[in-house]
Amino acid sequence: MILDVTTFGAKGDGQALDTDAINAAIAAASKAGGGVVSLPAGRYLCFSIRLASGVTLKLKEGCVLIAADPARHGGAYDPPEDNPHDLYQDFGHSYWRNSLVWGEDLEDVTIEGPGRIDGEGLTREGPGSRWRRQAGEFPLSMVGLSAEAMAELVPERAAMIGQGNKAIGLKRCRNVRLSGFTLVRGGHFAVLATGCENLTIENLLVDTNRDGLDIDGCTRVRIAGCRVNTPNDDAIVLKASMALGQALPTQDVEITGCHVSGFDPGTVLDGTLGREQQISPDQDRVTGRIKIGTESNGDFRRIRIRDCVLERSRGLALETVDGGTIEDVEIENVRLVEMTSSPLFLRLGARLRGPEGTRPGALRRVSVRNLHGEGAFADLPVILAGLAEHPIEDVRLETLTLSFLGGAGEAGVEPAQLEDAYPEPRMFGDPPAWGLWARHVRGLTIDGLTLSANPDARAAARIDGEAVALDDLGAWTGAA
Repeated sequence: MILDVTTFGAKGDGQALDTDAINAAIAAASKAGGGVVSLPAGRYLCFSIRLASGVTLKLKEGCVLIAADPARHGGAYDPPEDNPHDLYQDFGHSYWRNSLVWGEDLEDVTIEGPGRIDGEGLTREGPGSRWRRQAGEFPLSMVGLSAEAMAELVPERAAMIGQGNKAIGLKRCRNVRLSGFTLVRGGHFAVLATGCENLTIENLLVDTNRDGLDIDGCTRVRIAGCRVNTPNDDAIVLKASMALGQALPTQDVEITGCHVSGFDPGTVLDGTLGREQQISPDQDRVTGRIKIGTESNGDFRRIRIRDCVLERSRGLALETVDGGTIEDVEIENVRLVEMTSSPLFLRLGARLRGPEGTRPGALRRVSVRNLHGEGAFADLPVILAGLAEHPIEDVRLETLTLSFLGGAGEAGVEPAQLEDAYPEPRMFGDPPAWGLWARHVRGLTIDGLTLSANPDARAAARIDGEAVALDDLGAWTGAA
């Protein structure tokens, strides 16, 4: 069954609100046992669209689904649902119905292109968590921001009622496919999927003003062939929060053939690849990376990242600081261009933003093979930083060729431990090595590491306090 939304009264003129017509078409398809709801060419101005099991939302060529603005268009997004489990993660992670398109407890759902979703009327801001102990809530780079600037970035909860906080929100859904469409200006999250199983995200172009694809507590996920541009936050990020009241794992995930970046917002869409923006809202360089964490109450298992390009990006980050375990991660054939931070950052910390009794987790069995980085725009090395009582374990670095900015005029000092700080490579200031700095790592194997930089007074590599010469890094095995 194919249902055209215009037969339900949708105008597609960019002026009239088409929310009710599109929702009526979805409801009719659901009542009939499933089908395709088709949006032909046109501009469909909407508040919240509610998905249904067995229904495909087809955005045809020339279709633009536009997020309405409550201040201008005489309406409101669905209110945030009741969630008693919103203590340990921020507002954006804790609610799904306040989205342009949302689905909850659904099966067999598809959104497919080649049309476009434009989050023009969405907000990219939202309140922080209600966690009473606020250490590690924000990156250390934001310490100097004024109260006025922080209030703008982290508004009060009352200000969010009626606002749309994300483009697509999915909660506890099974057998979901997002395929072949373009998504611009996605709000806090272009896509937030929480507690989902059998999720496929393929061939999307996402050019957005905050997070791109956020996968939280999901199982069996494939992200393939996506182009994601996010200068202000992470492009593709795996999380394991407490948003559903338990520490669900994120596991069996493949990220393949993707290109992420931190060009100016909108300039991947128009092809200009703008480079005017230099700083993200956290006051560090532009982001656009692939990351595991920061929300890390649950575990991350069996993650594979391969055949990807990270351009004008902070690189790859694996961070567990809230009690979860990251294990069995394979990264291979990744190219880094114009690195704006550490090309590879592994952090096991103890922020412990979780229920009473939360203890540090683990970070182990990580393999990185064929990682090539060029054109560094930040003075940060590869960083592997565990805790003295909880070291990172069993890391293999094989065939890494990395070019760094270098240029430091004096030797670096050993940074503080910063156990409970928000995990970011910049947290440690200037590490005591320009190419590789590893502290509290048990079982580090290096097989082929080529580093180059401008002249620098620091050691090329420092592993648990000991300087290691470049000539010794070709095949190095030891406990750091």
